[in-house]
Amino acid sequence: MDDVIVQHGALRSLVRDTLTATGSNADEAKIVSDQLVDANLTGHDSHGAGLLPMYMRDRKAGNVHPNLHAKLLREDGPIGVFAGGLGYGQVLGKEVTEWGIAKAQKSGSAILALRDSYHVGRVGSYGVQVYEAGLVGIFFVNVVFGSPRVAPYGGSDGRLHTNPICIAVPGGKDHLPVLLDFATSKVAVGKVRVAYNAKKKLPPDTLIDAKGQPTTDPAVLYEEPLGAVLPFGEHKGSGLAVMCELLAGVLTGGTTNHDSGLGNRGLINNMFAIIVDPARFTETGLFHSQIAEVLHHVTASPPASPEHPVMVAGEPERRTQAARLASGIPVDPTTWREIQDTARSVGALK
Repeated sequence: MDDVIVQHGALRSLVRDTLTATGSNADEAKIVSDQLVDANLTGHDSHGAGLLPMYMRDRKAGNVHPNLHAKLLREDGPIGVFAGGLGYGQVLGKEVTEWGIAKAQKSGSAILALRDSYHVGRVGSYGVQVYEAGLVGIFFVNVVFGSPRVAPYGGSDGRLHTNPICIAVPGGKDHLPVLLDFATSKVAVGKVRVAYNAKKKLPPDTLIDAKGQPTTDPAVLYEEPLGAVLPFGEHKGSGLAVMCELLAGVLTGGTTNHDSGLGNRGLINNMFAIIVDPARFTETGLFHSQIAEVLHHVTASPPASPEHPVMVAGEPERRTQAARLASGIPVDPTTWREIQDTARSVGALK
C-alpha cells in the first residue's frame, strides 16, 4: 500500500494534542512533538511520530512521567550530573544541553551526565542546539529497554541496544554545520520497526534470527522467538556500543543492560556529553577556514556513482527536510493507523 502523506503542521498538532490529553503541559507537549516531527522531516522516521504509540503505552504503565525537569544532583566546576526521574527525554535532554552550552560559553567547556531519562529521542537535536551556539559537542547515549536487541560482534543474541553517538561542529560563513549522529548498530531499532510496519525486508547482514542465523525479516525483533540487530562495522561498531554503555550507563551513575533485575521500566536513556568552545583552542577565523577547506577537499572526490555525490554528515538530513517541508512526510499505512488509534484512545482525535 502507498504511504500516507502528512503535512508537518498537522502531524505536530496531532502529537501535541495527544501529549496534552495525557497530562503534559503546553511547553512539554510542544518540545516533544516538535522533536519527533523534526526527526520525520530530516528522514529519521525511526525517531519520529511513529514512537507516539509506545510513548502512550509507557505513559499508561507509569514508565514515563509528564512535566518533570532535569534535577541537578552535583555541580563541580564544568561538571554537571543530572537526574531525569523518567521524565520525557526531549525536555530533559534540551535542558541539560542548555546548561552545558551556558557553562561552555562561560568557562570554555562543560561535561554533563544525565541519568534515568525516558527516551531522549533523536540525539542529533542536541547537537543542533550546540552548533547553533557556535560550540562543539560530543554525545554518548546508552539504551536500556526490555530485552537487548543488538548482538555484540561474534555473538548470537542481543546484549546491547542501539547506543547512539553524536558529534556536532558549528558552521561558518563558508561552510555549513557538520552533524554526525548514528546508532552503533547496523540500523536503529526504530528503522526495523518502520520496515516491519511497512512489510519490507531489510538488507542482508543487518539482522540475525533467534538461532544466530542471518535474516532479512524485521519480524525477528517483534515476534517470538526474538533475534537481534548486528553492530555496524563488525568489532568497531560493537566496541563503540560497549563504550556508550560504559560512559553513558556506568559513568553517569545510570542503568545498563546487564542487570536483569530491572524489569520493564520502559525505554530508559542515559547520556554523557562534552561541550567545548572552539575559540578556547584556536583562532575562530582559522577554525572555520580550515573546516571549509577540509570539507571541500572531501566532497571534491569524484563520486563513484553520479547519482550519489559525496556528502558530509548533516547534508542528507538538510536535503530530506527541504523536500518534506515542500511535499509532506510519508508515513506507512500501519504506522499512520497506530498514530491515529493512539490519538483517538485519549480523545485527541475524533
